[in-house]
Amino acid sequence: MFLCRAIALVSFCLSLPCSAAKKSPTWAVAIQPARVVNGSPLLISVTPPQPVKLLSGKWLGHDVFFSAGTAGRAWYGLAGVGVDEHPGKQVLELHGITAKGDAISFERKVQIRKAKYLRIAVKVPTKYTEPSPADLQQINADKAIKAQVLSRVGPEREWSGNFAAPVKASISDVFGTARTFSGQTQSVHQGLDYGVPQGTPVTAVNRGTVLLAQLLFFEGNCIVLDHGQGLLTIYMHLSKLEAKAGERVERGQQIGLSGGTGRATGPHLHLAARWQGVYVDPATLLALRMP
Repeated sequence: MFLCRAIALVSFCLSLPCSAAKKSPTWAVAIQPARVVNGSPLLISVTPPQPVKLLSGKWLGHDVFFSAGTAGRAWYGLAGVGVDEHPGKQVLELHGITAKGDAISFERKVQIRKAKYLRIAVKVPTKYTEPSPADLQQINADKAIKAQVLSRVGPEREWSGNFAAPVKASISDVFGTARTFSGQTQSVHQGLDYGVPQGTPVTAVNRGTVLLAQLLFFEGNCIVLDHGQGLLTIYMHLSKLEAKAGERVERGQQIGLSGGTGRATGPHLHLAARWQGVYVDPATLLALRMP
């Protein structure tokens, strides 16, 4: 009799629906913005199925650096999609090391959609479309400086909390606009323009380290901040620099005054965001809900 009851109990347990069985833990991955397009910066939130002491990722051929959150098992990292990236599904690879030293991994497919960007005509002084030999010498010297500064990838997180607009003003030109100079498309607008008058205080969008603070031919007085995890922000056409290379700044700290130096049609602030060599939309970065 006992044997019959035991067999019946085992048969009943095996016949239970899957919902009654204990589910194995899974990776939880959340990405902002919800709709990823070419030109998007990304905030990636990852909660591994078990606690890890290290988390890393791969995205579009780049390393993704993660830092642990202050509560729970969530980890956070920044990434981006270049303007030239084609629509389609791409794979986000995640690799973790548990407290016991075991390696765990996961893959998440992410759909990249095509953004719609504008095209406008812009008039600037001839020296910026047909530079003289002396100007070309300066341009080439600037290229070397920018190549060194903009290639920096700081893996450690410096940013903290939400990113804040550098000025309180309306946006006069958006990211991704194709610009024609003298009838020829010569550049894609890789940032946001704020229509502010000369001398408007400009503040850091988040905590970071000043990598560059100097006059450049096209950018004018320019400041570059490193926010860690491969993210840089760039402030152009300033009339005055108020931060120095190597200085640590906080979100909201004044770093300069707006102006019209360099290749500019008039006084304004140009804000750019760059992740590991690709420019991303600062407007999306400012809208991300950061931990």
